[in-house]
Amino acid sequence: MQKTYIMATALVSAILTVVTPAIEAQTLEKISESNKITVSYRESSVPFSYLISPTKAVGFAVDLTEAIVDDVRAKLHRPNLEVAYIPVTSQTRIPLLVNGTYDLECGSTTNNVARGKEVSFAISHFFAGTRLLSKKSSGIRNYSDLAKKTVASTAGSTNEKVLRRHDAENHLGMQIVLGKDYDDSFRLVEDDQAVAFAMDDILLFGLVANSRNPGSLEVVGDTLQVEPYGCMLRKDDPEFKTLVDGTISRLMKSGEFSRLYTKWFESPIAPNGMNLNMPMSERLTTNLKELSDKPAL
Repeated sequence: MQKTYIMATALVSAILTVVTPAIEAQTLEKISESNKITVSYRESSVPFSYLISPTKAVGFAVDLTEAIVDDVRAKLHRPNLEVAYIPVTSQTRIPLLVNGTYDLECGSTTNNVARGKEVSFAISHFFAGTRLLSKKSSGIRNYSDLAKKTVASTAGSTNEKVLRRHDAENHLGMQIVLGKDYDDSFRLVEDDQAVAFAMDDILLFGLVANSRNPGSLEVVGDTLQVEPYGCMLRKDDPEFKTLVDGTISRLMKSGEFSRLYTKWFESPIAPNGMNLNMPMSERLTTNLKELSDKPAL
């Protein structure tokens, strides 16, 4: 088995500037013809997908990806299938999937109705909610404390939209600034350019645990919106969706999914041995039986 990491951000940017025809070939056909599947990873979405070296991504979603790749290999009878890994961000993940640059994204991407117009999602593998990360010294405890203050989120995320809607509905007058990715947004709080960072709660816990001074930070505030995460694939490709859903379903029914959850959410993880101590939510436990891919609104 050959694995390749595509690391050049400049290449990704160049791809985005090219007008690419719609991908007509179905994904499994495309993979079979090239003997290659290209999957994405995130650089800092702890514990879903994150780098522990310049050429090694690990995480809960990476393990799900590898299980799906194994099933693709078996389906196509290609034991030597080449696997290429490409980094994506909140802004690039959908266009690069749609234009055929890569074939599958399992990460921290919310399945919602708007995105469902462009891509398809597999069975939900996590449920997150928008909360706030702030310094303990800031005095921020909930969204009402953000009135007239500078608040960070990440460009292209659903959290940005949730935050703007809450701000408008409650007339808080926030000054919202956007980082290009999670680390960039987090640094705005660390460097006192924003009093809080609004993002999915699980990602915030991961950022705190990996920060320079975890004891100075906390995750606060009510959960604004519960959002299902799902592996993302191109629309109108029922054969590939059936395969991906079959992998997730098999893992959930066999208990392997729960084992992987314990590994990444309730045990020490690389690189620093942090433990998120985050038991499986009631909603996710229910989905182990429901096997739902229902989107958020």
